[in-house]
Amino acid sequence: MTVKLEVMKRTVSAKAVRNNGGIPAVVYGPKQEPIAISVNKVLFEKTLKSAGESTVINLVGLDVEMEVLIHDVAFNGAKGGVEHADFYVLEKGKEITVHVPLEFIGEAGAVKMGGSLTKVLHEVEVTCSPSALPQHITVDVSVLDTFEKQIHVKDLVVAKGVKIENDADEVVALVQEAKEEVEPEAPIDMAAVEVEAKGKTPEKEA
Repeated sequence: MTVKLEVMKRTVSAKAVRNNGGIPAVVYGPKQEPIAISVNKVLFEKTLKSAGESTVINLVGLDVEMEVLIHDVAFNGAKGGVEHADFYVLEKGKEITVHVPLEFIGEAGAVKMGGSLTKVLHEVEVTCSPSALPQHITVDVSVLDTFEKQIHVKDLVVAKGVKIENDADEVVALVQEAKEEVEPEAPIDMAAVEVEAKGKTPEKEA
């Protein structure tokens, strides 16, 4: 998936950019000197929502078009929304290692048996070329039709050229059997027992 985002070099303060409906940002990389830029706030937030931080984005509007990843995003806790962003420039011909989210689909049969689906991992680390970077990795939980079955990292299906860095035996998802709740026994009222004992009198000898 190719995503393009238009930006421009920033010549005014970050505050001025925000006042004009923009987001101040920085573009940098191993062989790229930092460039202060600005991007339309609505457009960036829409791109962030659809592409996330694991999709290669082509920045246009600078001297040259750049392939980047959204590397860091700062949010405004008081007003909400994004207030700053960092873009990491990718080196052509070089592989990258990033975290890619997992997308769970299907319905686990063991859940119908009273179990609870547990998603142990929500993302994995992958290494690949920028062009092969998946936006997400699909996990079909319908294979979990018993409580004994589990989905491991080695079971994930990815395209050729994409390597998952997590341990192959790491658990991704499983269905846990619901434990029966045992009602606790009522505590013995020792005070009542003591009172009852005191109320008894020994039988007189015949």
